[in-house]
Amino acid sequence: MTAVYSTRVVAVGGRSGTVRSDDGLLDLSLALPTNLGGKGNATNPEQLFAAGYAACFENAVIHVTRTKADKIGDDDIEVAATVGMEPNDNKGFSLTVAMEVTIAGVDQATAEAIVKQAHAVCPYSNAVRGNIDVAFQVKTR
Repeated sequence: MTAVYSTRVVAVGGRSGTVRSDDGLLDLSLALPTNLGGKGNATNPEQLFAAGYAACFENAVIHVTRTKADKIGDDDIEVAATVGMEPNDNKGFSLTVAMEVTIAGVDQATAEAIVKQAHAVCPYSNAVRGNIDVAFQVKTR
């Protein structure tokens, strides 16, 4: 199967280093958060993962409604992703994910059905399925 899109990002220096995409559009410093003993003066991998997942999931919502009467536009949805890190049984760490999805113009039952469908097609959701439990809170406005 051929990828419909791929990108390459190089990380140097771990949590106190940098990340840079081959095209230079992403070029960021990284820092350990202050509550983990770091300087906290730059972004971190968890923030980058949360940003990517939120944006990708929002697009998955738009995708699953594209051919439906309840079509969702870009401005009709907001996704807030909270990514946490917790110790695991292997003396390492695991991620936690909570998604707060707000959709305008539909009732609660419709919003929940849309989010369930989006979770089935979103590439990030498919990547973490079976590894990270994703908690959803669905709201309407």
